[in-house]
Amino acid sequence: MIEHHTILGGKVHVYKRPNSPRWQCATYLGGKNRRTTTKEQSLSKAKEIAEDWYLQLRGKLRNGEIKTEKTFREASEQFLREYDVITRGERSKVYVDGQHWRSRVHLVPFFGPLGLSEITAGKVQEYRINRLEEAMKKRGKAPAHNTMHQEIVTLRQTLKTAVRQGWLDRLPDLSEPYRSSPKISHRAWFSPEEYKKLYEATRKRAHEPKMSRFKWESEQLHDFVLLAANTGLRPDEAWRLQFRDVTIVEDEGSGHKILEIEVRGKRGVGYCKSMPGAVLPFERLKARPRPARADHAAKDNNGANSTTNGSGELRLPEPTDLIFPKWQRELFKTILDEEHLRVDREARPRTAYSLRHTYICLRLMEGADIYQIAKNCRTSVEMIEKYYASHIKTNLDAAAINIMRPKPKKKENQPKT
Repeated sequence: MIEHHTILGGKVHVYKRPNSPRWQCATYLGGKNRRTTTKEQSLSKAKEIAEDWYLQLRGKLRNGEIKTEKTFREASEQFLREYDVITRGERSKVYVDGQHWRSRVHLVPFFGPLGLSEITAGKVQEYRINRLEEAMKKRGKAPAHNTMHQEIVTLRQTLKTAVRQGWLDRLPDLSEPYRSSPKISHRAWFSPEEYKKLYEATRKRAHEPKMSRFKWESEQLHDFVLLAANTGLRPDEAWRLQFRDVTIVEDEGSGHKILEIEVRGKRGVGYCKSMPGAVLPFERLKARPRPARADHAAKDNNGANSTTNGSGELRLPEPTDLIFPKWQRELFKTILDEEHLRVDREARPRTAYSLRHTYICLRLMEGADIYQIAKNCRTSVEMIEKYYASHIKTNLDAAAINIMRPKPKKKENQPKT
């Protein structure tokens, strides 16, 4: 049986739990039940402490120190709980962990105790300034633009959760003042001449590796370059591919042999039809015996054992094997450096993603339909027009641009009558 007393006209309750010698106190204030321990065994002293505690709460409530609304910390907890459940299996674990990390390390320490209505456009601007000043103190340089963009995205999603829960009427203005729209620059890619230079270099390395034990890796890299530039696959899509995901078919429209690929990537499951130039590299990949280290690479990448005979001998790939169990990043960089292709003329570094950009640009230069390219690359026409089509010279029709109005004929002098 709980021993129970009330003070201050029933506004404060003093009680003792069973098997506890100390008194507790509780009240309902600011739309919320609040309780604490008096740490006293004497009832009279416990009542005095409970009264002082209640009056202090009243003063804090009057001064705005106690929030009568949901705080950002509560909205953040709700958002992360929803995000983990709703996006399970749809977003990568790395991205989900990033949402937790941005909330825990940056957003909650700054906005956490604030009521949701206190998060205004001015407060968001204070956050940007605070992040800049802290980064300059610790590292001597400002956070990257993309870093700040991701943090504001997490902030917006948290506040949208509060709106859905009815804790907030509307979102504040989260746009960045004083900055003009950033320059839209095209993605790093290989021009036709540069692409030819690249695949000739990887072919030479495949035939004449600097160390014979790395011949298999050199051959894999050469075929990856050709396959990626003839399909437009994202690197992560290519690295998820298994041999059973690819089929060699004869295209009815062109009569050429092409690859039909079942793609699994950040946009879910999609389909891709390759250029004819991807068929021969795939046939070589399928016929190439795999060393045991390829199985170890697949295990490291996927966290599960790939099919292996356990003897360490060469074996032909099986349908469930990854086509590219390991990305030869360092070898790719070395060849780019040797051929002076590491960066483009705007000093943007070229990566495996540049092969996808090369595929899109080369298709546009050949006059392919932009809508079909977008479907085949599992992206949007808007993205292609924004980042690719703007710098392709073949998109400009000189005949349509250089139209000149015909000059009027001069009137001949008529004889006077």
